[in-house]
Amino acid sequence: MYTILVLEDDVELNQTITYALKKEGYHIFSAHSCKEAEKFTENESFHLTILDVNLPDGDGFQFCKWLKAKKQVPVLFVSARDLEEDILNGYELGADDYVTKPFSMKILLKKVYVILTRKSQGTNIYDDGFLKVNFELGTVRQKENECLLSPTEYRILKKLIENKGKLLTYSILLDSLWDEGVQITDKHTLAVNINRLRKKIETEERSYISNVYGMGYIWKQ
Repeated sequence: MYTILVLEDDVELNQTITYALKKEGYHIFSAHSCKEAEKFTENESFHLTILDVNLPDGDGFQFCKWLKAKKQVPVLFVSARDLEEDILNGYELGADDYVTKPFSMKILLKKVYVILTRKSQGTNIYDDGFLKVNFELGTVRQKENECLLSPTEYRILKKLIENKGKLLTYSILLDSLWDEGVQITDKHTLAVNINRLRKKIETEERSYISNVYGMGYIWKQ
């Protein structure tokens, strides 16, 4: 499941956007100020931030700059500021898209979908600001500390991240690992390896892998 932060100070519009996104199956954190959004960002990882520009306690452009310095998270601006210089400023700060108000909710939802699917399919790096996995180099790090994984643990991690937000049943995960040369044939051995992996990449504050009892595993971030 994709997690999205919505930062919009207009309460009614915030509720409308949040409701529409939830209907599409997204997990939403709703904020009405920069301060509130910063608190969410410190404790959560987001696949996308939908960001207004004019905010009661700050500027959306500055928040985007602050956010991009901390985490590589896509940003979609939704703003009444429709001057060319404002739109260009948003893109120069690293925004993935810029929507001017008023807007069509159907178009906004389509833009959200395109950004999320493009990001999930087009990157060789997973980075949520705490855990970073470089699939080209085969490296795994918590902040600046390298996590030493066994080949089996790394392949399990890669498979889960590639399908983040989706439930991988035991049989699907075992079959896909077998196709990559990992000779695990039973749920018990799979669970042992996943428990070892979790001890190496998770902390009390950061939990990534969830065991859906009797079904399989899901990468939650």
